[in-house]
Amino acid sequence: MAVQKPSIPKGTRDFSPEESAKRSYIFDTVKRQFQCFGYQPLETPAMENLSTLLGKYGDEGDKLLFKILNSGDYLSKIPQGDLTPESSSPLATRISEKGLRYDLTVPFARYVVMHQNEISFPFKRYQIQPVWRADRPQKGRYREFYQCDVDVIGSTSLLNEVELLQIIDTVFEKLKIKVVIKLNNRKILSGIAEYLNASERLTDITVAIDKIDKIGLNAVKDELIERGVSADSVGKLEPILLLEGKNQDKLNTLRKILASSETGIKGIEELETILAYAESLSLSTPIEIDLSLARGLNYYTGAIIEVKAKDVAIGSICGGGRYDDLTGIFGLNNMSGVGISFGADRIYDVMAQLDIFPAESAATSKVMFVNFGEKEAQTCLGLLALVRKAGIAAELYPDSAKMKKQLDYANRKGIPFVALIGENEIATSTMAVKSMASGEQHQVAFHQLNDFLTNQ
Repeated sequence: MAVQKPSIPKGTRDFSPEESAKRSYIFDTVKRQFQCFGYQPLETPAMENLSTLLGKYGDEGDKLLFKILNSGDYLSKIPQGDLTPESSSPLATRISEKGLRYDLTVPFARYVVMHQNEISFPFKRYQIQPVWRADRPQKGRYREFYQCDVDVIGSTSLLNEVELLQIIDTVFEKLKIKVVIKLNNRKILSGIAEYLNASERLTDITVAIDKIDKIGLNAVKDELIERGVSADSVGKLEPILLLEGKNQDKLNTLRKILASSETGIKGIEELETILAYAESLSLSTPIEIDLSLARGLNYYTGAIIEVKAKDVAIGSICGGGRYDDLTGIFGLNNMSGVGISFGADRIYDVMAQLDIFPAESAATSKVMFVNFGEKEAQTCLGLLALVRKAGIAAELYPDSAKMKKQLDYANRKGIPFVALIGENEIATSTMAVKSMASGEQHQVAFHQLNDFLTNQ
């Protein structure tokens, strides 16, 4: 009987040592900037109670939750009459009490409520952990992926939004990715819904227009009509979504369109304040008002932020926004927050496609000691300890195999130098250090090895 070839679930991936090292480079770069702005680390469990997750991401988000079956005989308490295809959806919550987290923001809100008496507000936290979504796998979209979140909660100041723009600017400058920041405001979207006489359809409107990059404007219009938005309203919406010009030109036009909407005008004023602060900082990243930007999550109430790579066709690689009362769903009202999430997996894909990972990101040993035998290996072990103590990654080939095999190993791992120590080298306390790239050999005294490797 043939042995079945092992596989992994669709939408998940293994990461080789080289890929893992490059991903660590992204995580470390992002983490340094989070810490530089005064944010503290936080971790939450991979699984949450379904009651924590359901209803926070809209109907479409709820469908993408991975549910975990209850332990034991999870059907034992379900009447046979309830086990019908028609009852499958409500049945899910009866046989699954837990689910894998969909994002890091809702668990963060749950944490804040549970630990509110231990936290100093405003609370600035960052979190770098995986999340799971039962989405259809495709390029740039995975079922398991990492998010790098940074949030501040307990403050309504728009300076927090400005700080997040600074973090975005700094992170992508460090990673050498050219990006554009797109801004909108949920209050503006609410004002637009009022202008269309479709306030009750706000969620339908935001969910639909959030897909404009994926399915195009015509398909969005068709979806809006299917969702019950009138053809006349859709016709009035189209020119708003297609507004062009400088940011202030767009906002000036919106002021006229939304003149009768107090909420819409408030959203315009918030964006103007954020843009004024950002302009005074001379950020290197361009910022564009994008009125089609909706980010279909129900909990956003103010500024909405999204970041797109300029040189690679891929979805957003960072996004977030203001949520005024996300903790209210857990019983803690009037706790406004704002945050963004960096999509580490998409950032990796962009950097890999552009081939902009620095050479040092491929973590490997800088030098390998060739093993000529037991006596030589004993000498190498002492030198190896000194090299490692100096913070230089190094290794000794474990077997006294043929030289070609050992050098092939160093080549495959991308180790730039090999140290050769035989009987003559032991006698003279020197070694031959070979550059694997050029083939050039250097005679280096034992006590000078650290200095030699540090200067290479």
